[in-house]
Amino acid sequence: MRYLITGGAGFIGSHLAERLLDRGDHVVLLDNLSTGSVENIRHLKSNERMSYHFDDIENRQLVAELVDDADIVVHLAAAVGVKLIVESPVRTIETNVNGTQMILEAAYKKRKLVLTASTSEVYGKNTNVPFHEDADLVLGATTKGRWSYAASKALDEFLALSYWKEKHLPVIVVRLFNTVGPRQTGRYGMVLPNFVKSALDQAPIQVYGNGKQSRCFCDVRDTVESLVRLMDTDKSIGEVVNVGNTEEVSIEELAKLVKQRTGSSSAIEFIPYDKAYEPGFEDMMRRVPCVDKLHSLTGFRPQTPLNEIIDRVSTFFREKNPRPASAKMAAINAG
Repeated sequence: MRYLITGGAGFIGSHLAERLLDRGDHVVLLDNLSTGSVENIRHLKSNERMSYHFDDIENRQLVAELVDDADIVVHLAAAVGVKLIVESPVRTIETNVNGTQMILEAAYKKRKLVLTASTSEVYGKNTNVPFHEDADLVLGATTKGRWSYAASKALDEFLALSYWKEKHLPVIVVRLFNTVGPRQTGRYGMVLPNFVKSALDQAPIQVYGNGKQSRCFCDVRDTVESLVRLMDTDKSIGEVVNVGNTEEVSIEELAKLVKQRTGSSSAIEFIPYDKAYEPGFEDMMRRVPCVDKLHSLTGFRPQTPLNEIIDRVSTFFREKNPRPASAKMAAINAG
């Protein structure tokens, strides 16, 4: 099979490309490197079954050609990260909505299967956890820029499902819950890599808000396995599917766990939301998926333990930025 992955040089895209290449598929990557990185795919560039294009998803002619050549399109390209969303709401909305429209339009002409990535953010302020795919979406006021990402991804879902219902384009919508692992950057506010990097640097671990908000973290290997299995079964076409782990942890406990697993002496600091993001920032207190639908469609549930995930992320950063022996000894002595 020949796959086109938009956002293919990103964190999830690079891992998915790796998985597909390992099983013998052909992969074409499209990425403008706004949040992705050449480093993520450097180890794949020598594979004769992979090609890549560093260009924008709004290059209509290129997208049309790449979709035409593909058997399946995996649409991961998006503006991501709470920090980026708050600071660049126009970019967030335009990138997410226009990019998805472009992909669906191109795929419709040749009836290509499209898997499009959405987010757990669309559940908004719904408090009825665990979240089921048919639950109400409860978003905040439009004056709160934080909700622009959720709204744009919800519109992406409506677009994809409308193409399926009205135009019979085969689509799969996946709602991703905090995918984490090696190659993820904390540049745009992703909590786990930021915590791990701070811990390894013996710098303060900054927890936004009171730390009582909870999340579930899914190893990228489990996310990729879920996506592959969903694309491999016709039963998932036309469906919206949660993809995530169900092991829930508060952000304060996550900070303590990262500190423990890394052997760090870092202090844990609490930063008010207003200072971290913007005045009046609103957050979701709990974000827990129900993955029964994923299991019924694929026979798979993400189950990598959080301790193992933290260790994998720590190993990645240690190998990426090895510390001098003197610094390691100083850290040990400080501990």
